[in-house]
Amino acid sequence: MSTAEHQHGPLHDLHVELGATFAPFGGWEMPVSYAGVVAEHTSVRETVGVFDVSHLGKASVVGPGAAEFVNACLTNDLGRIGPGLAQYTLCATESGGVIDDLIAYFVSDDEVFLVPNAANTAAVVAELAAQAPDGVTVTDLHRGYGVLAVQGPRSADVLGALGLPTDMDYMAFADADFEAAPVRVCRTGYTGERGYELLPRWDDTAAVFRALVAAAEQAGGQVAGLGARDTLRTEAGYPLHGHELSTEISPLEARCGWAIGWKKPRFWGRDALLAQKAAGPARTMWGLRALDRGVLRQGLSVLRDGVVVGETTSGTFSPTLKVGIALALLDSSAAPAAGEELTVDVRGRALRCEVVAPPFVPVRTR
Repeated sequence: MSTAEHQHGPLHDLHVELGATFAPFGGWEMPVSYAGVVAEHTSVRETVGVFDVSHLGKASVVGPGAAEFVNACLTNDLGRIGPGLAQYTLCATESGGVIDDLIAYFVSDDEVFLVPNAANTAAVVAELAAQAPDGVTVTDLHRGYGVLAVQGPRSADVLGALGLPTDMDYMAFADADFEAAPVRVCRTGYTGERGYELLPRWDDTAAVFRALVAAAEQAGGQVAGLGARDTLRTEAGYPLHGHELSTEISPLEARCGWAIGWKKPRFWGRDALLAQKAAGPARTMWGLRALDRGVLRQGLSVLRDGVVVGETTSGTFSPTLKVGIALALLDSSAAPAAGEELTVDVRGRALRCEVVAPPFVPVRTR
């Protein structure tokens, strides 16, 4: 797909004004950085950053028993939560792979709002629509709402300056108004810091974003791009679909077994995942922290004594730790252990790395 064919979110012209550099994400052209990835990353860790993630999908499942239907499809157990709460969950294949990971907003027994990844929205909607019972409607709302993330220790100060709610528990959400326009606010995020994600209507997104950025700058923070979002989530050890999760990588391999309602009688992929749980996954996600100078990337071989025992799935330079870090799928048969030294083949060079149980930095979302 050429750049001209990439879709644009509701804030594209504003990002151009702010001097953003762009790259494709899931078929959308989105801002990578403004002042530089390291500066934006550090701002989120120390004060606050504001992200436009409107490329993320949005979908609604509405009708009698909508929540019960969604619960019979996706992995996590909506019975653990109730209206006003959100939940990380997975849309699995019958073979135990992952079509997508997403956030489910439990609005009521008859309404669930979903936020999947950009590239996978159509697939998730299609799977749900194909199995929806009579009276339950699944609607793709990709261009119905924007998504803005406010992340960092001072994120509550930024929302408070706009008169938006901030005192909800982690993974709780509230419907509010900003300048007479509705906006849903959820206490969640993808950086490892305290944060919020906001869902304004598509056409209202620019006004909300401008106000958030102004308030963030007053709090000592700044606007941030998806480059910093990636370094932040890697430090936090969070999986990214297409890297640590895919139709070929199961939730158990990605350390996401906690997002499975094992006692539920039904969900897609249940039999395959129960069998994998009983046998143990053939590989498991670990962190790698470079002991030598060098930057780790996706798709590199991980070796022990010259024998390949895994492959990196994500890699970056950690602005917080000032070293190269990676997430990797390591063979369970090799029995990797935290603190062990392995090597990564970086274009023919053996880079020494320490095995780390993710996250690499303390996670402070709660």
